[in-house]
Amino acid sequence: MPYLYRAPGPQAHPVPKDARITHSSGQSFEQMRQECLQRGTLFEDADFPASNSSLFYSERPQIPFVWKRPGEIVKNPEFILGGATRTDICQGELGDCWLLAAIASLTLNQKALARVIPQDQSFGPGYAGIFHFQFWQHSEWLDVVIDDRLPTFRDRLVFLHSADHNEFWSALLEKAYAKLNGSYEALKGGSAIEAMEDFTGGVAETFQTREAPENFYEILEKALKRGSLLGCFIDTRSAAESEARTPFGLIKGHAYSVTGIDQVSFRGQRIELIRIRNPWGQVEWNGSWSDSSSEWRSVGPAEQKRLCHTALDDGEFWMAFKDFKAHFDKVEICNLTPDALEEDAIHKWEVTVHQGSWVRGSTAGGCRNFLDTFWTNPQIKLSLTEKDEGQEECSFLVALMQKDRRKLKRFGANVLTIGYAIYECPDKDEHLNKDFFRYHASRARSKTFINLREVSDRFKLPPGEYILIPSTFEPHQEADFCLRIFSEKKAITRDMDGNVDIDLPEPPKPTPPDQETEEEQRFRALFEQVAGEDMEVTAEELEYVLNAVLQKKKDIKFKKLSLISCKNIISLMDTSGNGKLEFDEFKVFWDKLKQWINLFLRFDADKSGTMSTYELRTALKAAGFQLSSHLLQLIVLRYADEELQLDFDDFLNCLVRLENASRVFQALSTKNKEFIHLNINEFIHLTMNI
Repeated sequence: MPYLYRAPGPQAHPVPKDARITHSSGQSFEQMRQECLQRGTLFEDADFPASNSSLFYSERPQIPFVWKRPGEIVKNPEFILGGATRTDICQGELGDCWLLAAIASLTLNQKALARVIPQDQSFGPGYAGIFHFQFWQHSEWLDVVIDDRLPTFRDRLVFLHSADHNEFWSALLEKAYAKLNGSYEALKGGSAIEAMEDFTGGVAETFQTREAPENFYEILEKALKRGSLLGCFIDTRSAAESEARTPFGLIKGHAYSVTGIDQVSFRGQRIELIRIRNPWGQVEWNGSWSDSSSEWRSVGPAEQKRLCHTALDDGEFWMAFKDFKAHFDKVEICNLTPDALEEDAIHKWEVTVHQGSWVRGSTAGGCRNFLDTFWTNPQIKLSLTEKDEGQEECSFLVALMQKDRRKLKRFGANVLTIGYAIYECPDKDEHLNKDFFRYHASRARSKTFINLREVSDRFKLPPGEYILIPSTFEPHQEADFCLRIFSEKKAITRDMDGNVDIDLPEPPKPTPPDQETEEEQRFRALFEQVAGEDMEVTAEELEYVLNAVLQKKKDIKFKKLSLISCKNIISLMDTSGNGKLEFDEFKVFWDKLKQWINLFLRFDADKSGTMSTYELRTALKAAGFQLSSHLLQLIVLRYADEELQLDFDDFLNCLVRLENASRVFQALSTKNKEFIHLNINEFIHLTMNI
């Protein structure tokens, strides 16, 4: 069991039947297959049609592709022929060597392979032109159904294929992964670790070979024994170096998979070897211990057979471990559990998962370099309650993943630069404000902010409470994210932005006329002038007087208040229910208006006459509203302009509607507790129509 998923209680690692159905029909793979068999037709997937839209989004095919089923390409197609192995994977015309390297690694772990490629399908009995594969995405398993129409040119597969032309599991797996990400083109360029995680739900670690620990060989050996998936590559200094071949037959910027590690006796010494595979299925290392090198002549046939040594140009080769460290720059390991590979013991880990969003104007605050907005990022409270066995600290691993960036490439989205910081939590149990981060340094953080899909690091901290802040490097960048926190011992996490807290004071009671101060008497005279003979202010009269007063305010930017806004104000203040404001009601509102103007001026930090959406969070809190991040995001979308600014009239409208909704909720819930089945967050969302 790779790890326990706790949301909210412990659950076993999913088995195939737990995978979520993703097809637009809402039907499972088996339901659709049976339907096709009953009709006597072959499945055609409307969600991922056999057309150019499934191939490319920014270009047109340079050759005329023809979509064909395996039975139209060869006479006797096989799904898997003699077992799914790493030699079944040969790269085609698509630049997705990173995916192929991950698939090659996947074939070394039979349990993980059987999860990704369900065994209930073939070209034999029950064939209906439909196949399915299962992938892990953001803490859940998805069942991806496809038809078996594949792009061909002159009766040959254009993209990933097996060395045996009768075998199709690898080509169909690539198609399913392309569907998951929107198109084949979306698979161009990437890191093998991304697909490794999607095949296992594991957690990634990256090692720089030149900075690796002394026991690096043992670390890789242990990783392979535990079923971890391993990839490696050579860095490039420029785009021109990508796919460039070195004098030793290695390709720069190219994703390789690590398929074995062993030792061999050579001239009385034990030599450490490592086996690497090029997804191209050819082009190999030509140095020491390469396929045809002289070193193998000193190794007996039995030993060569044990090491599966062949002199075929199949893309797989052995090399001395010291040469591997000298020529390759990075090794990526996808562990099925977060166990430290330096340790012998296998632990049981628990994981908590938080799904969140960075939204421009409300929760996309950027890193600590941007103090004015950093504090608005999502904040997750982490309580470390138990020390590790025999230790004074608690071990945990944090993995932050940005979601769906590959799928969004067709809309111009790139992988963002992301990271996180961990702060010691103060006593107060609320979203931390800007001043806290001005005066407190982080206790830990991700090693770097980097433009990878996921950033993960291990930490040891004393028991206590901490605040974890995931963020993009730059503010205002939008993305959804999945944050996983693995811990050996019990850890408790809580989203600091999940609750709505409304603290509205009761409106003051009016002063009896015979006890009014001189100022109150002047205000009564003003009211009589506005209200006229009926001594009640209508929405039209309120519109006139508010616009006249607010237009005289030189330190706030203001658009004319509409009649609808004034009706909303009357709805908030009208206790008699006649649709007008009497003197006492008008006075209470006027006092509120002065408070709200002062709030606006106080939180207009740059004195621009407008309020930024990041300042809005603090202003609403001062007005008595501590809202959830989700509700704040919706308010920003409704009231802010393109520059993330609010004029005073937008601010006034927002406060009026918030207070109106919260007072209605409080009145209804007090009158009949069974009547309200929503929490206040949901109620405000519903009644404000946002």
